[in-house]
Amino acid sequence: MSVFDEKRDELQQHEMMMGVARGRLAVTMDMLTDALVLVGQHGVYCRSNRNPSQPSNDMQIVLKAINDSKELIGSAMEELRQQREKTR
Repeated sequence: MSVFDEKRDELQQHEMMMGVARGRLAVTMDMLTDALVLVGQHGVYCRSNRNPSQPSNDMQIVLKAINDSKELIGSAMEELRQQREKTR
């Protein structure tokens, strides 16, 4: 099943409020946030052998990649918003 089918209601809601591009980015951001929560929960059990207070190295890499992706998406959404405001 396509993500467009699975997330149809969320996509329609966000696209109506923000426009197609920003709406899709917003849904993507929500999906990344959900993934971040799941990885974070898993990281509680997968601790580093060298530093038990930290998640394992692979979990740290995944968490950083998701957080970095969210930051890039947020900046793209802001850029689209600014462009839209300039055309008004």
